[in-house]
Amino acid sequence: MDGGNPGRHGQRRIAVLVFDGVRLLDVTGPLEVFDVARTLGAAYEIALCSPDGRDVTTSSGLRIGVEHAAGTLAPVDTLLVPGGECLVAAGPSRELVEAITALAADTRRVASVCAGAFALAAVGLLAGRRATTHWKHTTTLGRRFPTVTVVADAIYVRDGRVLTSAGVSAGIDLALALVEEDEGDETAHAIARDLVVFMRRLGAQPQLSVPARTTRPRRRPLRALCDEIAADPAADHCLTALAARAGMSERHLRRLFTEEVGCSPTAYVNAVRLEAALALRNAGETAASAARRSGMGSEQNLRRAVRRAAGIG
Repeated sequence: MDGGNPGRHGQRRIAVLVFDGVRLLDVTGPLEVFDVARTLGAAYEIALCSPDGRDVTTSSGLRIGVEHAAGTLAPVDTLLVPGGECLVAAGPSRELVEAITALAADTRRVASVCAGAFALAAVGLLAGRRATTHWKHTTTLGRRFPTVTVVADAIYVRDGRVLTSAGVSAGIDLALALVEEDEGDETAHAIARDLVVFMRRLGAQPQLSVPARTTRPRRRPLRALCDEIAADPAADHCLTALAARAGMSERHLRRLFTEEVGCSPTAYVNAVRLEAALALRNAGETAASAARRSGMGSEQNLRRAVRRAAGIG
């Protein structure tokens, strides 16, 4: 575990840099992670700052009380820059750019949540690095900053000392990864349990789940099947059973499902089961338990599916 740059009493100082228009959950999600970490004994000092030390108004209209001006905090261990649509539409203000530049100079780690990546890129911290942001902004990030290698389908990306994360709730995953680096896997898992986060997603996992990244079918029977599969992946979802529940022939179901969802019913079931198995593994289940509870059947089946998904064998 890395000791990092100490704050008061040897604590690691985490600077969260906020600004007018910041998205509230981008701020509070990571803050909750670090706060729970402190209750478990982690040596964190949280410093909420703005470029000039004044309170800020979030995109939802809620005001956030600020404790520090950014220029008074250096050195810090970790700088966290949350996002806001204003960073995409208008770009970061000169004051925000200057604050990031000053704080990042002697910082062990720099991280962003969602559109915060646009602020890091504007400062030059992402030049020549891999990075991600909210899925709806990845194309814009790559076009606006061509020296950045944008990883479009990731929860978070680490390149050296710089970490970037996808939208909104991915900031929680990012903060958990930072805590795991500092305090170990047990502490990170304990925080996830405390926050009632079903799982801790790994950075390489897709931003959108199978139901979210596939087309929602127009026909009600097909929508019902998709919901049933997602709710209980381990149930009997063979083609014969699905067709019977939908009141269709297997051939007709296969054709409609492929037309409306974009893949066959069997492929959809397999994708949902694999995603569920990986979620269970990341939540601490054994491979055998994850395979059984997700409907994959056996640990061997799970390993084989993972290899296929990765394009290996």
